[in-house]
Amino acid sequence: MLKSTRNALLGAALIGASFATHAHAETTLNALFMVQAAYSEADVRAMTDAFMKANPDIKVNLEFVPYEGLHDKTVLAQGSGGGYDVALFDVIWPAEYATNKVLVDVSDKITDEMKKGVLPGAWTTVQYDGKYYGMPWILDTKYLFYNKEILEKAGITAPPKTWDELSADAKIIKDKGLLATPIAWSWSQAEAAICDYATLVSAYGGDFLKDGKPDFQNGGGLDALKYMVSSYTSGLTNPNSKEFLEEDVRKVFENGEAAFALNWTYMYNMANDPKDSKVAGKVGVVPAPGVDGKSQVSAVNGSMGLGITATSKHQDEAWKYITFMTSQPVQNQYAKLSLPIWATSYDDPAVTKGQEELIGAAKHALAAMFPRPTTPKYQELSTALQQAIQESLLGQSKPEDALKTAADNSGL
Repeated sequence: MLKSTRNALLGAALIGASFATHAHAETTLNALFMVQAAYSEADVRAMTDAFMKANPDIKVNLEFVPYEGLHDKTVLAQGSGGGYDVALFDVIWPAEYATNKVLVDVSDKITDEMKKGVLPGAWTTVQYDGKYYGMPWILDTKYLFYNKEILEKAGITAPPKTWDELSADAKIIKDKGLLATPIAWSWSQAEAAICDYATLVSAYGGDFLKDGKPDFQNGGGLDALKYMVSSYTSGLTNPNSKEFLEEDVRKVFENGEAAFALNWTYMYNMANDPKDSKVAGKVGVVPAPGVDGKSQVSAVNGSMGLGITATSKHQDEAWKYITFMTSQPVQNQYAKLSLPIWATSYDDPAVTKGQEELIGAAKHALAAMFPRPTTPKYQELSTALQQAIQESLLGQSKPEDALKTAADNSGL
């Protein structure tokens, strides 16, 4: 009798200990982010620290990679049986990630409040085939930045409204000896070049695909590449643009070595920071220009989302983290390098103060965001186009021929 009572007490104690351990068990999430553009690494760490403080039973390990490594790192981790619970993904990947079951369909987690509160254009970032594969987080497009002081010295009273005007203004600046190469682009053989190209395709009224087949080799797609080649060969564009990524463009612009530059939102406040920039206080920003008779402004959808990986063993906690990171209070607090996805944020003085010019440009540009193609074969298509752009810039191939080859090699 005594022995059985002792065993029962021991069993109860063990069960109690197990419950106590479980109650204080810490869930560890692994999250993958990028190290360039949009929110800074310091911002992401600060947001995550705030989340862990509010959720002491969840620990989040952060890993940062360059944008160029983000896709492959996510996909390879899946193949090795996990690694990440939360992954940052580009607007161009949901088709591939949904088809290959890289991300979890979270349609049932998206509330009516979220649907009504988030800007409609932001939702396209995370959707494929009518389903949601995460929450939009970075709402972004490329803007035309200009150096107000250089334009003033050149006698140019307003920023260009069309791409032809931009070329004409750049020529004035060059001819007056103010800058040898007034324009900077990110035309390295990478996705950055596709974003610049897509901005121009939108301006010229082109299409990437028609009825699921390549159409960029015709009409506006061809005109866009011809404009790039013309800007490059005329000597108006910095010749190193063919190797530049966005950070290179930022540094050149901040050094006062470019009158015009196409870049993401984050450059506005960084270029206006006197600690790092020689052009602080001289930075102008407007939507990317249009083309007479075809468009008023041009813009590419460069937004990104946060999703739960299919191999995550902590999907509820991962969703809790994602909803915190994408929440309006958090986004409003960190609205200097990336603008919020929430419609009413743009009327909040905490968001607009000190960046009224950027917000003014955003209201026009975000409404005109042009998508890169939604296809599971996007990576092949992008690689073929990157090669076509490089060959055309280097004079190894005519734009017509380069784009026709890219269409043949697109996998579509």
